[in-house]
Amino acid sequence: MTQDNGELDSLVRKRIRALRVAQGWSLDELATRARLSPSTLSRIENGRRRLALDQLVTLARALDTSLDQLVETATDDVISSPTIDAAHQRMLWPIRADPGVTVVRQRRTDPPPDSPSRMRAHPGREWLVVLSGTAVLLLGNRRFRVETNQAAEFPTMLPHAIGTEGGPCEVLGIFDRDARRGHQRGEGTDDASRPSP
Repeated sequence: MTQDNGELDSLVRKRIRALRVAQGWSLDELATRARLSPSTLSRIENGRRRLALDQLVTLARALDTSLDQLVETATDDVISSPTIDAAHQRMLWPIRADPGVTVVRQRRTDPPPDSPSRMRAHPGREWLVVLSGTAVLLLGNRRFRVETNQAAEFPTMLPHAIGTEGGPCEVLGIFDRDARRGHQRGEGTDDASRPSP
């Protein structure tokens, strides 16, 4: 990499330093991991040494990241708007960096189902946080009360369902690809049997 692209050059140098500091490493520690001298690493971070591709590859490995992430500049799509699903009273946001992950916000108004036969299991993993109100998570044979600002994470192969307690609640859920598919297949059912947001 040459100094021609000043913005990218500066960004990469700042990123190297920030990643080093985030790991709690001194210049000496990162230099040892990257097989560079501390003075070379210092000059790289401070812009007094040209960035060479072989050094960037070595530094990326030492910082436990990829070369792509080290030199990434795409920040055009920082803000995204949700897709509105009015029928199920929810908003959905895909995660651009990981298209298999979806974030869903939903208002829940019904208690959890009273019959275990209305709980579902499917491949995947879910994480949810209650934004307001109180949710009840049925998970296998267990019942969890999830209060405002509390979160739950679980494998969706366990039979599960979610509802409210004492009034409506709002839930923000994060689904991996398999969990999202499992919920898409069950969306034709009534609200009480839909286990998650």
